[in-house]
Parts: sequence; C-alpha cells; structure tokens
Amino acid sequence: MEIPATRYAVTQDGVRIAYQVAGDGPVDIVLVNSFVTHLEVFWELRSFERLIRDLGTFARVILFDKRGMGLSDRVSSSLPTLEARLDDLRAVLDAAGSEQTLAFGTGDGGALAALFAATYPERCLGLLLWSGNVRTAWAPDYPWGLTEHAMEQRLEDRLELWGNAERGEESTRMTFPWEGPALSRDPAFVSWLMKVQRTAISPGDLGIYSRIWFATDARSALPLIQAPTRLVMRTPWPDDVIEETRWTAAQIPGSSIVTLEGSGEDAWIGDVDEAVEAVRDFASAVREEQGAFDRVLATVMFTDIVGSTEVASSVGDGEWKGLVERHHAAVRALLARFRGREVDTAGDGFFATFDGPGRAVRCAAEIVRAVASLGIEVRAGLHTGEVETIAGKAGGLAVVIGSRIASIAGPSDVLVSQTVRDLTAGSGFTFDDAGERELKGVPGTWRISRLIV
Repeated sequence: MEIPATRYAVTQDGVRIAYQVAGDGPVDIVLVNSFVTHLEVFWELRSFERLIRDLGTFARVILFDKRGMGLSDRVSSSLPTLEARLDDLRAVLDAAGSEQTLAFGTGDGGALAALFAATYPERCLGLLLWSGNVRTAWAPDYPWGLTEHAMEQRLEDRLELWGNAERGEESTRMTFPWEGPALSRDPAFVSWLMKVQRTAISPGDLGIYSRIWFATDARSALPLIQAPTRLVMRTPWPDDVIEETRWTAAQIPGSSIVTLEGSGEDAWIGDVDEAVEAVRDFASAVREEQGAFDRVLATVMFTDIVGSTEVASSVGDGEWKGLVERHHAAVRALLARFRGREVDTAGDGFFATFDGPGRAVRCAAEIVRAVASLGIEVRAGLHTGEVETIAGKAGGLAVVIGSRIASIAGPSDVLVSQTVRDLTAGSGFTFDDAGERELKGVPGTWRISRLIV
C-alpha cells in the first residue's frame, strides 16, 4: 500500500497537527494511537502497514500524530490542556472532511477517544477501545494505575534508554511490558522501535508527554458516552489489564466486550488479522444500527397517468406538455393538503410518502377525482412499511412493493396492500378484494384491495 500523503490540520490555538487518510471505505475510522507515533516511520513496520491496508478495504482510516510528537508541532514547556488535545482531534476530522467517525482508541489513546465520544456525541459514530485504559494514575478506586513514584521511576529509566540502539532490546522490553521479551528477540522490530523513538519525540518532550499521560483521567466521561461502544481484550493479557477493561466496560452504558485469542499488546502487533476482523465486525454492527435509525414507518404512494403515450399522440406535444403541467400542479396541491412528501417525479408519475396511511389513501382518491376533469385517468398504488433513507431518498422493500402495486392497477384504480387496509380500518374507506397477486421481484404473494372511490 502506498503511504498516504501527510497533511496538516490547524487547531484553534494555531498548532499544526499532521494527519493522513488511507483507504476509501464507506465508514470513517480515526485511529487514536497509543503513546508516541510518527506517521511516516510507522509505515515501515510491516504489521502496521497490514493493519491499515486491511482496515482500508472497508473504511477510510484517519491517522494523526498528537501534538508534541511525530510530524506535528512540538509542545511548549507547559502541558497542553485536555481541551486542546480534543481540539487536535476535532481539527483533524474537520480537515479530513469527516462528519461522523468511529473512534478507535488503543492503549492510552483510549482516554482521548472516550472523551471525544462524550464531548462530540453528534460526531461519534461509535467507540472502539483496545483495552480499557482510561486513567494512568493509581487511586483508591482505580487500583490498576501507577503511583506517582512508580511513574517517575519508569520515566527516569525510559529516558536513559530512549532511542539508544545499543540498548534497544532493553528499551523494547520496557516499552512493551507484556510482550516485550518476545518482541526484543526480533532485530527488525527493535531497530524500527529505536527509529520511532529517535524521530517521534525528543527526550525532553517525552517527559512532558509522560506527565500529560499520567494526569489524564477520562473516568467521569464514561457514563456520558452515547455512541455504540465495544472494548477489545486478548486472553493472553495480564489479569489486571483484563480486570481494568471489564471495569471500564461496566461504566459505559450499553457497551460490550469482545475477547480475542491471539497475541498482540497493540492492534498493530501480533495477530493483526484477528484485530482487523474485530474492527470490521464492530464497524458493520454500527453501520447496521445507524441504518436502522434511517428507517421510518411510512406509507408510500405511486401514481402515473394511464395510457400516457396514447394520450400524448392524440393531443400533440404542445397540448400534452400543458396537460402534464396541470396534472403536476393538481397532484402537488393535493400532496400539500394531505401532508405528503414528494420524493420523486419521473415523466407523468409521482412517488410520495406520508406519515399516516389514512391521509395517503384520501390523497390518492382525490388525485383520481381531480385529474378526471383534465380528461385523463391515473392509477395509484399504496403500501405501508419501513422506508429507508438511501442517498437522501426513500428506498427499501416497502418502496418496491408500493411501486409494484401501482403497476398492476387499472385506470382510476387505487390499489392498496393488506397492511394499508388493516391500518385504515374504521376510517370510513370501502375496499373490494382484488385478490392475491405476485409482485415482480417481491417474494411470496400479496393480498391486494381496491378502494371504492
């Protein structure tokens, strides 16, 4: 996969945040990566390249370097606020043109992803957390964290080893506390990690960032998260990490956990294929749920002029044009009267939706009466069902059924499905049974009724 171009998003306080966009799938995923990153050097790790390449088959993956590291602007001597770090993420999504995004937080990046989900619910399509790390510091009610003394000791040791190729194996074991021993035996991985450390962040900025990391606490945001949320953990992980993940999941309403069997401290290490499938499954579930929100119960109505070709031939083009215009005006006036929504107009036909079947039936009957004075006849077909919003228009099986019912109607017929007839019982309509019909492209047979106009 070709490395995407590195671009820059500018935050409200003027900081330039480096980002890339890989893939062109139908869902946006922003990867809020753990600890230090360097957008371009990360691509040199084959397992990372495979992760992004495979995610890019079903998503548009947005990557970025946090302020203070990689290709982004360096931080000042003061710690950036949590608000500033959220603005970094928002600025990247704005620059990438992402209106709704699935936030994928790995490791300590999970805290920022969780805060984003809670702060911008309208922009968060879903939240996927790789482990449940949302706080670093120990607290009586958060026993999985580090004490300040332990953090400072770890930072001192890390600074001594940072980017030191001669002690690369030792640095690898410290950077990856769970799987470092295995990773340190891979010379290519150790060499890559040392390059990341040297290029991603200076030792001084590492100290600043480590204290930011230590001070971050996203626990209070967890109960506020509204987006669909899933946490990922692996069975080989330490027991305390699994406990932390389960605790975090319990704080987020409606969240779920998926457990993977393979190795991998981060999503781009170890069993990458398993990680990709976990993301794919969640993205698919989120899109399916989102699609359900775009479905509403509605009554669809299709009408068209009967024998339009013959009428046009008999009256001539000029008169036919005027006749169609008067027909359209009459139909639109009646749609407005009965609160119908015009979805599409093709030639001499109309497709409209209504929020009530009774209004739809009355509208169809009035259209039949109104156009008779023009010397033409129309036919209409109606059905009530779940209507999906597809590319801004109504679609789905209910629309197909309504269209097929209209296609079997005769002159001045208003044909309705059994659903419409049942829902309008007691509304004063009289129907004749038009029998069971097969509708082209629709499974089974459908009982159709004819309105007595």
